[in-house]
Amino acid sequence: MFGFGKKKDKVVAVADGKLIPLAEVKDDVFSEKLMGDGFAVIPSDDNVYSPISGTVSTVFPTGHALGITTDKGLEVLVHMGLDTVELNGAPFISKVKQGQEINKGDLLSLMDVDSVKNSGRDSVVVVVYTNMNLISDVPDISEKAVSHGEDVGEVRYK
Repeated sequence: MFGFGKKKDKVVAVADGKLIPLAEVKDDVFSEKLMGDGFAVIPSDDNVYSPISGTVSTVFPTGHALGITTDKGLEVLVHMGLDTVELNGAPFISKVKQGQEINKGDLLSLMDVDSVKNSGRDSVVVVVYTNMNLISDVPDISEKAVSHGEDVGEVRYK
């Protein structure tokens, strides 16, 4: 009745910058939520942090994205920049390895934001919950300035 005992995870901002709803990301795959729901941050520096605790399930060879799986099985994609796979890893330095346990707020990667922008690409960091069948509710996102590690809201599991 009051939601007591429901499983949930707090989610935090992945970077310092401007928090925006997924619908505002300038890529249809993300803005139309074709991969799942989530949020994005337009970063003001090069550091990208974990939005949630879990295990690093995937580190893409190009360094532009990684996956995190929570202890409840939620898969979270952290995608750095738009069309950045084409940069072949140049602006990214991963700070984690596949199989590594991480806590929300841990440093995941360095993204050379200026390099991404100078290549004509968007530096937005996108967070997507890819297996939406596990969750019943995601945080409502309003545009605002955020610092990494700041609460974005709660993901509620079914």
